[in-house]
Amino acid sequence: MADSVVYLYAVTDAPAEEPADEGALAGVDGVPVRRIVSGDLAAVVSSVDPTRFSEEALRRSLEDLQWLERIARAHNAVVTAVARSGPVAPVRLATVYLDDENVRTLLDERGAEFTAALDRIRGRAEWGVKGFAVRAEADTSPQATEESKPGTAYLMRRRAERDRAARGLQDAAEAAEAAHRALSAVAVASRRYKAQDPRLSGRREEMVLNVAYLVDEAGAEALRRLVERQQGEDLRLELTGPWAPYSFATLEEGP
Repeated sequence: MADSVVYLYAVTDAPAEEPADEGALAGVDGVPVRRIVSGDLAAVVSSVDPTRFSEEALRRSLEDLQWLERIARAHNAVVTAVARSGPVAPVRLATVYLDDENVRTLLDERGAEFTAALDRIRGRAEWGVKGFAVRAEADTSPQATEESKPGTAYLMRRRAERDRAARGLQDAAEAAEAAHRALSAVAVASRRYKAQDPRLSGRREEMVLNVAYLVDEAGAEALRRLVERQQGEDLRLELTGPWAPYSFATLEEGP
């Protein structure tokens, strides 16, 4: 068995010279990152243990959430660092090749696809926008006549609260759609994702919008201003980024 196999993070342009600080960048298991160059493309890789990253070991490890989180953090840290100096096309998590030559073969055979992905996101960044329904203030006005029994009054209040919440959610959803149309106008592309459960979002409010936008560097400030203008009584928007363009350049490559 070989002493190591090659973990692939992403593909980027082959620079005239390797960035001076990239040799100090650590990837999975703290191993330094390096580049494999073929033509105009460079694969960003590091060497990893062949036993721990064998096909069988990976099948087991991908079910270990702690392992998965650790690898994902290292993977993302490398992609984010490389993205600071140019366009980067990430590949899926835990993509491993037997040796450098197999990676060069990938660059040669899929070069056109990688080049197209890099050209698509060149000079652009990914921004995330999440929209949350604003919770309506509880209505403390009487909901029943003086003759109403306590139990009846309680049920009437609960029904009124549910109706108010439903109307508020509908209003927020409509505001979110209007915001998405406006934000899409200043973006090159967008990708919608499912709304996150409050347990994942960390917010008590209902999420009504979850979109990634690909934006030219020159348009970032316009996006920020537009997000501020789209805030309203029914909707709160949360802007994050800029990020490496995972939503628009990730390629599902495998060995």
